[in-house]
Amino acid sequence: MASSRYININFPFQDSSKGFFLDLNDNDKKAIKSDLMHLILTRKGERLYLPDFGTNLLKYIFQPNESKTQGEIRDEISQTVKKYLPNLQINKVLVEPSESNDYGVTVRVDYTITDDV
Repeated sequence: MASSRYININFPFQDSSKGFFLDLNDNDKKAIKSDLMHLILTRKGERLYLPDFGTNLLKYIFQPNESKTQGEIRDEISQTVKKYLPNLQINKVLVEPSESNDYGVTVRVDYTITDDV
């Protein structure tokens, strides 16, 4: 019987069909995408023993939806990914006003997986 190699927790969180508490990744590309999502959605100070891990994106919730705020969001994501995920090269972080409402933004992170670990 071949044993599976699990890398990290799948995102979004879901129950495991294999008997684990949460579903786990066994695919490198999916694992890296999950790592990126966990990093971006974790608030700084939330991670025990790593108070600088994550982003401060929640501080932009009530800020004006203008190019300055969008640029700060882009910089926050780029700098955090550069620091904590050395195996990703950020090609582009696109922050645009949301099509569904006037107050939100849509963020798209275009990245390349490198061998740097």
